[in-house]
Formats: sequence, C-alpha cells, structure tokens
Amino acid sequence: MKIISRHHLRSDAVDEIETALAEGLDVELDADTYELVELEDTTFDVVLVDGEPDVLYYEGEPFLSVRGANAHSAEEGVVTVDAGAVSFVSNGADVMRPGIVEANERIKAGDLVVIVEESHGKALAVGRALVDGDEMTGDSGKVVESLHHVGDAVYEFSV
Repeated sequence: MKIISRHHLRSDAVDEIETALAEGLDVELDADTYELVELEDTTFDVVLVDGEPDVLYYEGEPFLSVRGANAHSAEEGVVTVDAGAVSFVSNGADVMRPGIVEANERIKAGDLVVIVEESHGKALAVGRALVDGDEMTGDSGKVVESLHHVGDAVYEFSV
C-alpha cells in the first residue's frame, strides 16, 4: 500500500476518535501521539496511536482496527463467533447467524462491530452489523459484513 500523506492529528480530531471509541466500544485510549496515514487504493485511513495502527477510519467513521481491538479490549459492540467460524472470518468472510454464539444487545444495524472468537476473545475482524444485536443469533442468514480482517493488507500495514 502506498502512503499518500502522513500527519499528526489536531486535538479536535483526537477528541472525536477518543469519544467515538469510548461511547461505541467502552474503550479508553491513553496515548501521546495520533498520526493519520492516508493510503492509496483502500477505503481505510490508518491512525497510528503511539506508533501502532490501532484505529482506522471506515468511511470517515473512527473505529478500532483488528490490531487495535486486540490491544484495547472492547466491552461494547462485540460479536462472538464459535470455533467453526474462525477460519472463515479470519479469511474475510461475512459472518453468518449459525456461527454466532453471542452479540451485544446494544448493537444496531449499521453499527461497526468487533468480531472475536469465543475461546480466547481475540479479535478476528471488524465489520458492519446488518441487523440489531438481539437478532444476530439463529439458524441462517448473513448478519455482519466483513470490512477488515486478520491478515489483510491493512492488518499487515506497517510504517
């Protein structure tokens, strides 16, 4: 991935990120530096939090990256999948109802969510909820669109 630009964020942009993550995921970032890295040929922009690619802008909306979700455990906005779904989700597949063992009830359709595996709670992907959290478990149907996952180009990004 080619870097278009890289610069430190202003305090109002930092406040926006910190507020969005605190309200949406119950995650408190305590960092000294926030640097925006704009990338060519991707729908994401990366925010380096103390040098780590912990935050991404998804269509202008700040949210944790998979690396960030593993570094800063989210309490809200989490969808948990069973062991059978891990290999699919880790390869970028959308999340289907039968693979979900738990979903936060506060999730609304359209929200960004962190997808974790049930054994160790490790983040596998970030996606967009297609239904509310209380409708995610069941027998059939796609319920989360995958946006970013372990091993994709954004996950492998380093500066």
